Amino acid sequence: MLKGFFNVPVPSNEPVYSYAAGTKERELLQAAIKEARGKEADIPMYIGGQEVRTDNKGKMSPPHDHQHTLGYYHKGEKTHVTAAIDAALAAKPKWEALAWEQRAAIFLKAAELASTKYRYKLNAATMLAQSKNPYQAEIDSACEFTDFLRFNVAYMTEIYRQQPPANSKGVWNRVEQRPLEGFVFALTPFNFTAIAGNLPSCVAMMGNVVVWKPSNAQIYSAHVLMEIFQEAGLPDGVINLIYVSGPDAGDVIFKHPEFSGIHFTGSTGVFQDIWKTIGEQIHNYKTYPRIVGETGGKDFILAHPSADLDVLNTALVRGAFEYQGQKCSAASRAYVPKSLWNALKAKMEKDISSFKIGGTEDFSNFINAVIDEKSFDKITSYIERAKESADAEVVIGGDYDKTKGYFIHPTVIVAKKHDYETMSEELFGPVLTIYVYEDEKWEETLKMVDTTSIYALTGSIISQCRYAIDEATHALRNAAGNFYINDKCTGAVVGQQPFGGARGSGTNDKAGSMINLLRWVSPRTIKETFNPDTDYRYPFLG
Repeated sequence: MLKGFFNVPVPSNEPVYSYAAGTKERELLQAAIKEARGKEADIPMYIGGQEVRTDNKGKMSPPHDHQHTLGYYHKGEKTHVTAAIDAALAAKPKWEALAWEQRAAIFLKAAELASTKYRYKLNAATMLAQSKNPYQAEIDSACEFTDFLRFNVAYMTEIYRQQPPANSKGVWNRVEQRPLEGFVFALTPFNFTAIAGNLPSCVAMMGNVVVWKPSNAQIYSAHVLMEIFQEAGLPDGVINLIYVSGPDAGDVIFKHPEFSGIHFTGSTGVFQDIWKTIGEQIHNYKTYPRIVGETGGKDFILAHPSADLDVLNTALVRGAFEYQGQKCSAASRAYVPKSLWNALKAKMEKDISSFKIGGTEDFSNFINAVIDEKSFDKITSYIERAKESADAEVVIGGDYDKTKGYFIHPTVIVAKKHDYETMSEELFGPVLTIYVYEDEKWEETLKMVDTTSIYALTGSIISQCRYAIDEATHALRNAAGNFYINDKCTGAVVGQQPFGGARGSGTNDKAGSMINLLRWVSPRTIKETFNPDTDYRYPFLG
């Protein structure tokens, strides 16, 4: 426990269940999946604590079984955006006045609910709606979401505990960390339930009120998150969940004078458009909005000639193909020395040929479907161009089928040019592009890694040479906000590797750290003098 008044549980990472055959958790998760598939959900928006339904509904289906109906969600329009803002602002005075430990208690309870009562329901929803296998769902929706809540409470208390030193006799200096004026907009992605839960909750934890718009593909599990928040005791109107189009949300939110910030995870292009819109409206706002975003990635694995082949192979096949490469941190470009390439290719072919591909309900499937038809068509267009290009060669995979689900077989492309399109552009799918470099061109390759892509999210170096590790760590210091040594470039753990990147990958405010929470408060310094002066004259005047 922390000492003194700030007495909260010291967090530890939520244990990850294995779901191995014969385990109780496997049985409970399979039952939750069966229950969810056996009924059609009716999912409302939540505005001011009220369930809001409309005549306009959207269908939800598993990406790996797009003819099955999981249920329907109620689509909103601009009037619902306005209502959500009004509800948030109405809830703000009581919420921001609530003692910090009362807010903390709500989110600590939410963590307990997510890791116990709702664990299997939340994992099942993520598996079905976002096509994640049991392990990927477990580390995301159960464990990482729980970790975000618990660690953020600890970071919050540390922020409040930080006070200026009492270094002047007769004076008391203190700092008050105020919530932002107005409301915050949380815009969340499809690929991580934990991110969808963290972006609105960490903002609210600091005393702010939120309008939350999730990706349409994540609404099914976002609804479970909202159930958890409500059962944990979150007051009405603090977080308002709406399902509206991006243009409708932006047209209302970014013109509102009380808009005070956006917490975003998504594409670089969308984030840049949002930034531009905010800039154009800056004269209309009561205060300068906080703009916090984690965006795209073109994440790399760089192999040195001294690399251990088994370590390199595992880092590549896991880093590139877990969750179908639909992670902003996924390994999507790799640099391999010529001396290792043939042996590495053989190992990759063996591993990839052993992958089972199919729906998430079959726990033996390692690879599932990409999120929707739009994504499927984009990714496969890159594969087809690579098949026809003189500058690239598809050496593993390249097959795909969307008859039943949006399945793309893990694909490896060898680029003959270091700046070929799949070496520099984000695909967000199970496609890895490898550039084979001459062993003696190590330093040139370091420069290549640093300059080929606009992104700077994650990257790793695989090497048994400490000099090479040191050189790469320095040379690539601006190329990745999360850098890994002898590991894949995915899998950041809350409390261990705060996540974020710079350049085209976002504002690097490190989700799951104190850095991020500091963006959602505005400090006020207070000086109180107990023995104030009563004469303007200083001693030197005498």
